[in-house]
Amino acid sequence: MKYAIMLGDGMADEPLEELGGMTPLEYANTPVMDELAAVSELGLVHTIPEGMKPGSDTANLSVLGYDPAIYYSGRSPLEALSIGVPMKDTDIALRAKIVTLSDDDVPFEEKRILDHSSGEISTEDAAILLDAVRAELQNETYQFYVGTSYRHLLIWNQGQVIDLVQPHDVLGQVIGDKLPQDEMLRFMMKRSFEILDHHPLNEARRAAGKNPANCLWFWGAGTKPMLSSFEEKNGKRGAMISAVDLLKGIAVGAGMTNITVEGANGTLETNYEGKAEAAVKALLEDDFDFVYLHLEAPDEMGHQGSIERKLRAIENLDQRILRIVKGRMDASGVPYRMLVLPDHPTPICVRTHTSTPVPYLLYDSTALRNETWKYNEREARASGNYVAEGHHLIDHLFEK
Repeated sequence: MKYAIMLGDGMADEPLEELGGMTPLEYANTPVMDELAAVSELGLVHTIPEGMKPGSDTANLSVLGYDPAIYYSGRSPLEALSIGVPMKDTDIALRAKIVTLSDDDVPFEEKRILDHSSGEISTEDAAILLDAVRAELQNETYQFYVGTSYRHLLIWNQGQVIDLVQPHDVLGQVIGDKLPQDEMLRFMMKRSFEILDHHPLNEARRAAGKNPANCLWFWGAGTKPMLSSFEEKNGKRGAMISAVDLLKGIAVGAGMTNITVEGANGTLETNYEGKAEAAVKALLEDDFDFVYLHLEAPDEMGHQGSIERKLRAIENLDQRILRIVKGRMDASGVPYRMLVLPDHPTPICVRTHTSTPVPYLLYDSTALRNETWKYNEREARASGNYVAEGHHLIDHLFEK
């Protein structure tokens, strides 16, 4: 038996008037998901423990079987694992996002955050901008590291875990009361804007009609993570397929293998087919027992507040990933079990994460059911199946 999780980050949503009261999952054209749902178990799972902030960090730990209440030590330390940053026990890791602030003629504290991803800036461009910041602000206490796209890292030697605001939670808002209380972090954010706003690369981005990547935004502080081995825990040799440093870092911490797919970049234009083929190869040729395929695009489109683009991301998951994986696995004759689900909702109406339970679909090629379900939030709720603690769902996947 082979096992897979196909995860559409932030895919769940709320009913939208623009879609006739349907969610994007209900409205999207998803024939493969609906075909699977009709022969699968459908239900809801609560991936975010009570009292914890909804995020891809806690939610994906949960889906992978790690109770966030035990294993979560912050988002940024997991990303540090991914990009090979050595952390001391006394280090604090922080996410250093490159965001777009308004460039109107007002004091820094009165500016607004317009775009948490700077137009999904390329890693290459972001690295140039981070170098400009590093030249002035890096020292023995504060070290900057390049990650992927707009997602980068700050290591704070002998720092403190402090509460920091997630930028995608405050889009369009004035930033003054959202800035860090720590004076040095606040200074570095302000100084990064002064360094970057009129950087030649940002002037070129403006001329091309793109959002300038003009400020670092710190959040997600945490300590060195300590995850147990996925293989020892589950008896399964696992692989991760994701373009996102967070997921790669979880895989490193869990002793899973990261599979790199050329052209997989965490955007709507990612290499869907390449990720699907990599998953099939890992299961059928490379002797992995389990594959976790993570797709970032639905989450990004939810943050952007774009209904059309979120629908397209969901349909791409269906047609350009699930159709290939199911077709190839069925043709092989190898028995398999597969979970399809989001990690958390990213509703268009709020453009950030929520803690609402998400729909899951559990397919077993050897034990087909006879149902009338389609895959969406409403029908998952109507099924009556509910997993209250998300970290137990993977045990259900691995049941014999």
